[in-house]
Amino acid sequence: MTEHQTTTDPRMTSRRHVLLGVGGVGATVALAACGTDTDDASETPNTPIDGGATTGGATGGTTDGDASALTTTSEVPVGGGVIFAAQGVVVTQPTEGEFKAFSNICTHQQCPVANLDGGTINCTCHFSAFSISDGSVVSGPAPAPLEEKSVTVDGENISVA
Repeated sequence: MTEHQTTTDPRMTSRRHVLLGVGGVGATVALAACGTDTDDASETPNTPIDGGATTGGATGGTTDGDASALTTTSEVPVGGGVIFAAQGVVVTQPTEGEFKAFSNICTHQQCPVANLDGGTINCTCHFSAFSISDGSVVSGPAPAPLEEKSVTVDGENISVA
């Protein structure tokens, strides 16, 4: 068989197309895994997720009449927190009465964090974990801590700037 016949052999072309198609599908799946679909989190107000943590809805939690407040102290579990996807913030309560807030965007590839569990804020895009106490990296590949936000507690109401 000559080289010319090999390149025009329908069996070889078919095999080549199949292999290229499989490679294309694999690349598409890999890229889709790096996407940032936050619609579910922002439309489901205060839905419990891992370890009693919650994801806040588009307008935050109950604020007992204070329109500037994001949530209330009773909605943030001790040793956990709440993700407010629409506001781009995570509010945590590392110890009783201590409230912290951080950006909800992972410092690795800017995916939104997905949950809180076991004292960490977790990004499931590439499995980085951050401390609920100070936003520091507990496990990578994130290169830097989450950006800390200013928290104001007024009675039961929590505001984040």
